[in-house]
Amino acid sequence: MGLTASVLAVDAGNSKTDVAVVTADGEVLATARGGPFRPPAVGVERAVDTLAEAVAEALAAAGAGSVDHVSACLANADLPVEEEQLAAALRARAWGTRVDVRNDTFAILRAGVDEPLGVAVVCGAGVNCVGMRPDGRTARFPAIGRLSGDWGGGWGLAEEALWHAARAEDGRGGPTELARTLPAHFGLDSMYALIEALHLRHVEPARRHELTPVLFATAAAGDPLARSVVDRQADEVVAMATVALTRLDLLSEPAPVLLGGSVLAARHPQLDDRIRELLAARAPKAVPTVVTARPVLGAALLGLDRVGAGAAARQRVRERFAA
Repeated sequence: MGLTASVLAVDAGNSKTDVAVVTADGEVLATARGGPFRPPAVGVERAVDTLAEAVAEALAAAGAGSVDHVSACLANADLPVEEEQLAAALRARAWGTRVDVRNDTFAILRAGVDEPLGVAVVCGAGVNCVGMRPDGRTARFPAIGRLSGDWGGGWGLAEEALWHAARAEDGRGGPTELARTLPAHFGLDSMYALIEALHLRHVEPARRHELTPVLFATAAAGDPLARSVVDRQADEVVAMATVALTRLDLLSEPAPVLLGGSVLAARHPQLDDRIRELLAARAPKAVPTVVTARPVLGAALLGLDRVGAGAAARQRVRERFAA
C-alpha cells in the first residue's frame, strides 16, 4: 500500500510544467518536467496535451496507470469558469478518480505553510494574490491585468520604466537615470534608439523583461523616480494581501503572508523592506515570508490534504522537495 500512487501533483506555469506522483504516505514515486502551459495562446486541448507528455512520463516511471486524486495548480486558471473548463479537460484524460484545478498561486501559498491557512502574493511576470482557510474558504482576484485593476509584475514594471524614461528624454516628464540605464542595457545611447529598436523588433519584445532588474538597480543607485516605481509595487503587493486577509477574517490573528514569484523572491532590499513596513502598519499580525520552494510541492500538499494524509506524509513530501 505504501507504494500505491495516490496523488498526481501538477504545477503548470507560463514557462514550464512540473509533475509529481506521490503516495498517500508522502513518498514521491516519480517526477517529470514539461513545457509551458498557455491555454489562451494555444487553446485548452493543446495546452493539456503539453501536460499529458509530462504526466505520462511521471506515471510510467511510478509504474501507475492512474491515481486517486489529481491536484492541478495551473497558470491562466484565473476565473472559476476557467478552472471548471480545465478540470473537465483533465477529467477527460482519466488520470485520476477525482480532479481539483486551482490557479497556480495556490501552489505557492500551500508550499509555504504547514496548513492551508494564509495569503500568498505572487509577483513574477504578472501579479496575483490568493488566500485560504482550512474550512475551505478562499479569497482571490481575477488577476488578468489592467482590465481587472492589476498593476505591476515584471512586465508591468518594465513597461512603467520605459514610459517614464521616454518622457524624461523628450521633456514631457521629469528627469530620471532610467533614460540612460534602460537603453544602455542593450548597448544603445538613447531612449529614442531603444524605442526604435523595440518597435522595429531589432530588439525582440520578449526581451523587455530584462529591464526589470535594470529598474531595481537604478532605484538602488538612488534615482528618485525609479525608487517611486519600486515603492508603488510594494504598495500594490500590500494592498492585495490586506484585502485578502480582510476577506478571510485574518487581520485579527497571526497569519502567514507568502511572497513568491521572481520579483519578490529576488529580495530587492527596497521592495522587501517597504512591503514589511507597510504590512506592519496595515496588517500588524501578518507574518511575511518569501517562498522559494518549488510550487509543485504546494500542489502535492493540496492533494495530500484532499486524500486525508497525516502530518508525517506532508513532512515527508516537503523534505523530498527541499532536498
